[in-house]
Amino acid sequence: MLKGIFVTGTDTGVGKTIAAAAVLHRYRPTGLVRYWKPIQTGIEQDDDTATVRKLGEAADDEIHPEGIRLERPLSPHLAARLAGRTITAEQLEGLIDSLPTNVRWIVEGAGGARVPINNSWLTTDFMKRLGLPVLIVARSTLGTINHTLLTIEALRTRSLQVAGVVMVGHSNTENRAAIERFGDVAVVGEMPWFDPISPSSLGRWARADLDPNDRLRDFLAD
Repeated sequence: MLKGIFVTGTDTGVGKTIAAAAVLHRYRPTGLVRYWKPIQTGIEQDDDTATVRKLGEAADDEIHPEGIRLERPLSPHLAARLAGRTITAEQLEGLIDSLPTNVRWIVEGAGGARVPINNSWLTTDFMKRLGLPVLIVARSTLGTINHTLLTIEALRTRSLQVAGVVMVGHSNTENRAAIERFGDVAVVGEMPWFDPISPSSLGRWARADLDPNDRLRDFLAD
């Protein structure tokens, strides 16, 4: 059985990849933590694996580079179709079966929780197959309460454990309080927009301010 967390977002471009790199910084001292992006679309414009390698200051054994890589920056099912491909359940099962079980995984999804992967699987189906608790990355701005609570509901309806929420942007105490109260969930970090961002600035923030109460430790520590 795999151990670790699955990182999803309330929207595309919300900051999942930077949050994943921050988790790598935060939990590196606890044992071997490894990052994996199983499905990447828009690979010619964005390479999230390369971003985590750089911003997370990741060693080779902290990155699992294998996965499905598609050119168009679209949802996986459409990017695959336009490339003349289909992402099959067998492909996904093969990727999962190849993963070592002696590490803690930070698995980053493509887009949000209900993004289609093929004609029958949504990202939540892939999450269930992995069986990992889910860390939700959300914006701190107007609209985030609805988006985050809907994501929480979609996960729990499918018996997926919500590990916590990371809010990205300027701190908003009212939005945080509403998400924690109505979502019955812990906000484990309020990550600022870094301008500019660097491995050192992200690492400093992660070690000081991400998950100060160690709520993710059970999932990511040996």
